[in-house]
Amino acid sequence: MGAGVLQSSGGGRRGRRRKKAKVMSEINITPFVDVMLVLLIIFMVAAPLLTVGVPVELPKTAAGALPSEQEEPLTITLTAKGQMLIQNTEISGEALIPKLTAIAAERSDDKVFLRADGSIPYERVMQVMGALNAGGFRNIGLVTDIGGPTLDGRDG
Repeated sequence: MGAGVLQSSGGGRRGRRRKKAKVMSEINITPFVDVMLVLLIIFMVAAPLLTVGVPVELPKTAAGALPSEQEEPLTITLTAKGQMLIQNTEISGEALIPKLTAIAAERSDDKVFLRADGSIPYERVMQVMGALNAGGFRNIGLVTDIGGPTLDGRDG
C-alpha cells in the first residue's frame, strides 16, 4: 500500500513559512487485479478438464442448462454400442434396478441424469427411464447438447 508525502510549493519567498506537508494515502490495487486475472485464466482453462465421462454423441436441443447442485449428480449413460454405465461403471440390464435401489437408499437427492447417444432407439431410452423410476429415482433429467434446432425450425 503506497503512502507518500505531498510536497506543497512555498513559492520560493524567504519571508514566508513553509506549510506542513500533507500525507497522501491511496491503495495500489494493481497487484490485486493482476492476481485475480491470473486466477480467472487458470479457472477458465481448468474448468473443462474437470468434466470426466464416457464419450457419447448427445442429441442437440434448444433447452437451457439445469442449475447446479451441491451433491454430485448420479449419471446413467447409454452408449451407441449398447453399453449401460452408472457414472463410469458398466452394468448389465438385469442388475440395474437392484443397483439403483441400493444407490437411492444412500442418497438424499433423487435426481438422476440420463445421457443417451442420439442413435439409441427411443424404446430403449424409455425402458431405462422405467427402470430408473422402479429403482426409486423420480426426478430424471435428460442430458443434451445445446445449440440444436427449435420447434419452429430455427437453429438454436
